Amino acid sequence: MTTLTLASRWNPLDWPLTHGPIPQAVQAAGWAALILLALRRDRSWWRFGLPAALVTAAGLSLLLGYLVDDWWHPFPEGTPRYVTWWVATALLGLCLVAYRMRRSTWPRRALGLGLGSVVLLMAASEVNIGFDMYPNGRIMLAPWLDRTAMLSTTKAAETATAPPDKVLEEVWTPPPGLPAKGTVSQARIPGPKSGFQGRNAYVYLPPAYQASPRPLLPVLVLITGQPGAPDEWVHQGQIDELMDAFAAKHGGLAPIVVMPDQLGATWNNSLCMDSKIAKMQTYLAEDVPDWAQKHLQTATGRKSWAIGGASMGGTCALQLGVNAPEVYGTVLDISGQEEPTLGTRAETVKAAFGGDAAKFDAVDPLQVMARRQFPDTAIAVVVGDGDGIFRPQQEKVYKAVQGAGMKATFATAPGGHGWMVFRPAVADQLPWLARQTGLIR
Repeated sequence: MTTLTLASRWNPLDWPLTHGPIPQAVQAAGWAALILLALRRDRSWWRFGLPAALVTAAGLSLLLGYLVDDWWHPFPEGTPRYVTWWVATALLGLCLVAYRMRRSTWPRRALGLGLGSVVLLMAASEVNIGFDMYPNGRIMLAPWLDRTAMLSTTKAAETATAPPDKVLEEVWTPPPGLPAKGTVSQARIPGPKSGFQGRNAYVYLPPAYQASPRPLLPVLVLITGQPGAPDEWVHQGQIDELMDAFAAKHGGLAPIVVMPDQLGATWNNSLCMDSKIAKMQTYLAEDVPDWAQKHLQTATGRKSWAIGGASMGGTCALQLGVNAPEVYGTVLDISGQEEPTLGTRAETVKAAFGGDAAKFDAVDPLQVMARRQFPDTAIAVVVGDGDGIFRPQQEKVYKAVQGAGMKATFATAPGGHGWMVFRPAVADQLPWLARQTGLIR
């Protein structure tokens, strides 16, 4: 069903922005605008203006690439090539507008600015398609449209658990009037042991959490990538919709999802270990579970606790799975790296441990698994089938977890490195995760 077919049925906020007629129209308009900006009857434009715009755009693109990838270096693997290409295209559009401004009338200047805006819109649309960050307008505007509920910290007088030979679903009977949807709340999770002060976490509580007696549900700690923020799992990941859909098939039962901040700021990289940068392993393995057990009613024990994440968050989940196996018995590693990194091994070791490679080796997940077996840990490794950078790393991780004796599964999803993979990966692996944590058979 196309966007045009749905136009009469859907709110415009729900029209798709990453496929169908809308992005196709934006791309067509963008290329047309770029061509119009490049064409002019003035001979001096062809001798000076257009060549100057091309050279300036190329120079700015090279400078920006150096500043981002060599100086700032926010992405350990470097800026994706398609992002570099579309940024260069946007810069060319801006340069063409700037050079056309010389000796132009105000109406022509206004037209040039309009055409330049269309080129910028095209570049932004294509980058969005690559990451699938905003599949529709509703998700783009979600931080302003969505409202979170007050976190329920009231303890129920009665709880329900499953005996050792049963799973929770087999002994659970949903009461009449159980809500169809769970709740999403924000909460501050302090770091008394780690000293880490992060941004607000998000917490999803499934419909069954509102019942009495309250079933003691398993917990999924879900980590975002870098750059990132905890709310991405709510907005881009649509975690509440995924969990509500699962709960609808299982009498209101679904895992509790805690989405803490492991970065401190969007562009930070804590490496998810205890180092000079932050005591992030302590935060995720001690402070977060302590907070959850104090403020929520959950199942206890490593079998009932899982950790997952995407991209750097997937790497983080693997790290916690092998360095804190007494806390997390199940791991969901989506499009993660083979090791935590800030770029090169030398850069990472220097920033984290002052150059002490032995300290890094002690917590590097592949090296930990080479020394130790984890027969009681379950892990799902998922990656995009078109992810040329992370798929080889995930295949290496899968071999390592098999060698370490974990109960491992490997899956691919259509797409590259973005939410077109992260979002369905959680949905696809949710039944597996629920079985591992004793929720369903």
